[in-house]
Amino acid sequence: MRKKLLTVVGARPQFIKASAISRCIRRSSAIEELIVHTGQHFDANMSEVFFGELEISKPAYNLGISGGSHGQMTGEMLRRLEETMITEKPDGVLVYGDTNSTLAGALAASKLHIPTAHVEAGLRSFNRKMPEEVNRVLTDHCAEWLFTPTVVATENLKREGISAERIIEVGDVMLDVASYYRSRVSSSHPLLTSLKVDHQPFVLATVHRQENTDDPQRLRVIFTALSLIAQELPVILPLHPRTKKRLAEHDLTSLTSSLLITDPLGYMEMVACESSAAVVVTDSGGVQKEAFFHKTPCVTLRDETEWLELVESGWNRLISPQDPHEILKQVRAAIGTRGAPIHPYGRGESAQHILDKLTNEL
Repeated sequence: MRKKLLTVVGARPQFIKASAISRCIRRSSAIEELIVHTGQHFDANMSEVFFGELEISKPAYNLGISGGSHGQMTGEMLRRLEETMITEKPDGVLVYGDTNSTLAGALAASKLHIPTAHVEAGLRSFNRKMPEEVNRVLTDHCAEWLFTPTVVATENLKREGISAERIIEVGDVMLDVASYYRSRVSSSHPLLTSLKVDHQPFVLATVHRQENTDDPQRLRVIFTALSLIAQELPVILPLHPRTKKRLAEHDLTSLTSSLLITDPLGYMEMVACESSAAVVVTDSGGVQKEAFFHKTPCVTLRDETEWLELVESGWNRLISPQDPHEILKQVRAAIGTRGAPIHPYGRGESAQHILDKLTNEL
């Protein structure tokens, strides 16, 4: 009899990661997957488009939970996911990353004594003010199987006293996805043509992290820097709904007038931009890695990063958004550079390693 695996997703990075493992599961005769979408990312450009592009099965449940405080969102997800798990009686639960959906899935499963697998376990920024840090730490200590993407992540878990038999170092499933889709995207993508940047250097920027969007001073510094960069190179900015809202609330919308603003992009559009950009400027953990997968230099607008190996190897530059001119300086310095030839995230076979382990254990 096939074992039932309930997968919890809710946000863009989770859809990307889930696509690799779901593709492997569909070829499996031992496991069937039931996908539950919490609704955390409800915008069509941040949710629906990914299921189509990345060939993910339509969710069996869409809980439609978004908005509100972290406590409200996580609490409602916990309640609804518990109900779903009681109804479906899965043999295991699979969660990804560090969102409220991740924590709610892990907590619901733990309280029902359903073994949980955490993909992308062990990441640490060591900044407990970040909601993502709290989510990932608590999820790791709830989960039965901790699938880590790097040696650093594995060592983080060991230092926290997690037993070695629960830790399985498999590499990064995002590399699986990037490798699978890389050949399908052309540098002359229609999006780049429509923005008139297909034959010239440009900067791709993404800004969404709460520590930046909810701090008016940091938000002003970041968008002042992007407007300065745009005087030298075109800047494409897929605008996150929360960032758009905060720009309006803090009367900063005028700082976007020189930028090439788009709606949130689908995965293939992001690959086209990341692989063709002269440099990526971001506060996203996932986009940092995607830039590296496409051998594009990156400048990260944060005080810390979970992906230290990218900074240490020269692929990524980490800068706290305090001075727009310093950000401009770092972007100028990054253009045309390459980091060391490192392979910290495996060889693009992580999803199969995860499925093999789950097949043996469930």
